[in-house]
Amino acid sequence: MVKLQSFLMLSLAATALAAPSWWEQWSLGKKTNRVAHDEDRRLVQTSDQKAPFWTSEAERLDMLRNNVNYMDITDYMDLGTSLKPLGKKPLPKTAVHQNKVARYVDQLSTANMEIALTKFTSFNTRYYKSETGFESAKWLYKQISDLIEETDAESDISIRKFDHPWKQFSIIARFEGKNESLSNSPVIVGAHQDSVNMWLPQWGRSPGADDDGSGTVTILEVFRALVNTGFRPNRPVEFHWYSAEEAGLLGSQAVAQSYEKKGVDVLAMIQNDMTGYVGTKFAESYGIVVDYVDDELTELVRVFARTYGDIPVRETKCGYACSDHASWAKAGYRSAFAIEGDFSDSSPYIHTSNDDVSHINFNHMKQFAKLALGFAVELGHFKGEI
Repeated sequence: MVKLQSFLMLSLAATALAAPSWWEQWSLGKKTNRVAHDEDRRLVQTSDQKAPFWTSEAERLDMLRNNVNYMDITDYMDLGTSLKPLGKKPLPKTAVHQNKVARYVDQLSTANMEIALTKFTSFNTRYYKSETGFESAKWLYKQISDLIEETDAESDISIRKFDHPWKQFSIIARFEGKNESLSNSPVIVGAHQDSVNMWLPQWGRSPGADDDGSGTVTILEVFRALVNTGFRPNRPVEFHWYSAEEAGLLGSQAVAQSYEKKGVDVLAMIQNDMTGYVGTKFAESYGIVVDYVDDELTELVRVFARTYGDIPVRETKCGYACSDHASWAKAGYRSAFAIEGDFSDSSPYIHTSNDDVSHINFNHMKQFAKLALGFAVELGHFKGEI
């Protein structure tokens, strides 16, 4: 028995020494089509200080239940490796378009947001691989398309589906800019449209009212206000609704990767993820995330929040890969994230069947709509001159 144990120990040690690195494992998987393209086995990363590791779907669900953020990098290993110098363009220091923004703010309606969010949460789940997740994306796409079709400026506003290997597509709506020289330097206002039930992801009821129906509807209302008042920025302003954020930022990584490969020089991106719940520990506020974000852009977001909002600003942290802004940061672009309050005081109902409209404060959502409006208008009109 002793000799057998010694032999086994030596064998295990030899195997460990001979084991390929994570990069070699990923490469082998890509070449053999046995690992990286197995729907269940995925390569994830939980910190920029730690090596990626392979996981099963059950292991990823355990990470979700334990609030462990991760990026599923299986198909996005080259994100952020472009040889082209992207991002980090100069930014304004102050808000200078208060009169323009005020015009659009007057169009914001909490009633519109309540109607839209009630419908958006009526789907059993918006899980990215589910049929109802696909149906909810089609519903959202139609709402945006109808807004565009109702305006005379159709040629200046476009919408497109960004397809993925799974059912639910991402959505990109774009206001063209008047200045041709800035056409490759858009501003992005983002949110994620998918939801998940952490116990039964494929079938479990997941209204996702706060996470992230609130962010989705917040920027939908901003988009509506801009469309209805003839918004014509100097540079393109895009609104993104990402698929599969809950599965390791898959949708936003795919979009960011495509922009990076095309050499799109994004000026700035802000994420709206959870904008509808007012916590119980602290007074109502904007939660301005200060970790894993661009510091200069985050300071500008503070300025916009104080200029256009009616609630105070509170700094908070949410950790590695906590929402889709992380995909843009990894690609080398300036990105920022505003959340409903201090991260420790965010909604306790997310990822469950209880994340419904009854826990949403639509006046709070309107505060984030004001911030997103300020971001879109101020940076959309910014000509790059300081």
